[in-house]
Amino acid sequence: MLTQTTSRVLEPSDLDAALAVLDREPVANAFVTSRVQIAGLDPWRLGGEMWGWYEDGILTSLCYAGANLVPICAGPRAVRAFADRARRAGRRCSSIVGPSGAASDLWRLLEPHWGPAREVRRHQPLMVADRLPAGIAPDPYVRRVRKDEMETIMPACVAMFTEEVGVSPLAGDGGLLYQARVAELVGSGRAFARFDSDGKVVFKAEIGAATHRACQIQGVWVAPEHRGTGLAAPGMAAVLRYALADVAPVASLYVNDFNTAARRTYTRVGFQEVGAFMSVLF
Repeated sequence: MLTQTTSRVLEPSDLDAALAVLDREPVANAFVTSRVQIAGLDPWRLGGEMWGWYEDGILTSLCYAGANLVPICAGPRAVRAFADRARRAGRRCSSIVGPSGAASDLWRLLEPHWGPAREVRRHQPLMVADRLPAGIAPDPYVRRVRKDEMETIMPACVAMFTEEVGVSPLAGDGGLLYQARVAELVGSGRAFARFDSDGKVVFKAEIGAATHRACQIQGVWVAPEHRGTGLAAPGMAAVLRYALADVAPVASLYVNDFNTAARRTYTRVGFQEVGAFMSVLF
């Protein structure tokens, strides 16, 4: 038992304590919780280290250090400890992302060493829904993507990622990791799309993270030539119906504050703002 205030890399034996911290904020932590529930805390399986912050021997905060650096239930002292550890290790992540307060504090401490960032998105509303909207019928043509449709869905996924993040997911390793991630979502029945009569994707979204308490919708995209035609809200209602029926009692997402069209659509479908994330992109 640790009796001092300290931080360390967690081990597989710390799993229950880590899950207890994650469970304190099931919506905000859905992404990391889903990874930990599948992979545990072994860095090879998890895709990164999990750092823990202890107050008087009790684990109170976490920080996932993988492709993203994600502070979890982290107050000022924990953030400072995580920043010190991240600074010593050097930047190995492509982004910092998390609740805006902790993420902002973490970036303030790391920017002198890691900056400048390619882009900082300081306010990304976190929105939730736990029921279907009364006035919008789910699009009956939005359905689960089949495994034999990977080649059809990939161009839409690449277009969405490039548009959203500003770089192509095919850079670096030729897209192997990204393709594996899309295949995982398709294989688990968490990728959804509407196809036109030629078999082309006109709307798509995925349930990117799933726990028994909350899930997170991501990758929402409408083909450019179909934007403004009313596909987004019924499409989101359809994905929300799948999410609430098959995955978790609460669905969440976070959106860039400057994306007024998306925010308006999510509000129409019944999503309510409950907090904010922040992303630092490298």
